[in-house]
Amino acid sequence: MKNKPSLWNSVSVLVVAVLIVTAFIRGMAQIWLYAAVFAAWAVWVSVRFLIPYLQAKHHQMEARRIRKKYEAAQAKEPSQKIPDAADPVSAVLLRHVNFRISSYLKSAYPDATWEWREEFPERIVSKGGTGRIQVFGIPDFNYADVTFSQQADINCSLLKIVPLSQMQGQPEPPKAQPQNEVPVDPQIWYEKQGRTVLENLIADLNSRGHNSLTIKENGEIAIQRADQEVKQAALENVPEKTYWTRLAKVFESEGLAAQITENGMVLSW
Repeated sequence: MKNKPSLWNSVSVLVVAVLIVTAFIRGMAQIWLYAAVFAAWAVWVSVRFLIPYLQAKHHQMEARRIRKKYEAAQAKEPSQKIPDAADPVSAVLLRHVNFRISSYLKSAYPDATWEWREEFPERIVSKGGTGRIQVFGIPDFNYADVTFSQQADINCSLLKIVPLSQMQGQPEPPKAQPQNEVPVDPQIWYEKQGRTVLENLIADLNSRGHNSLTIKENGEIAIQRADQEVKQAALENVPEKTYWTRLAKVFESEGLAAQITENGMVLSW
């Protein structure tokens, strides 16, 4: 709407110029002046209106092309995921319940840690019922029965269970240790083999009251329970100890505190 008055003003200037030429100029000079006036007016109108109009059209077409390209890229991407939603919903719910159990135990025993002794604890959590856990750091008790009601209440009964093999003095058979292979680069090893195992294990341990774990040279992962060290899982192809300084920097870049000791590398969170 703002361009119209300017355009009409330019026409008015053209009319005035034509009238001046008509009034004061005669002969062939008048024709040449007419041509010069119209040519000057046409150039001015082109610069003032036509070129900006063509540039605006070009920008509109470019913006439309970029928008279509972006929409096509968005259509190819998977639907947006909630953070940490790589785990099943039942696993996420179980971790929330784990935190409640840890808070329940630590309210009476600050050093308590625990782990499930049920094959499918998420079923008990979702449907209600009683499940068994093994507790550590609680004097005179080593197990507990945790009951979940449909009203989301939790009740915990501490137990003392002694295996018959221990009462008879029969030691448990030793567990086989996984063989160790050496990767080329600690960063590559962590991204391809270590990240998934450690992230899932740390999330589970954190929900059960632990704040550290130890990675052995042979790849075993252990945690401290009361006065004993207990194996949790095993990593494959852990780098040799000569690479551990670089490996520690990889863990620190992921937000973990890494300390190299004689027994292995201690990760804290």
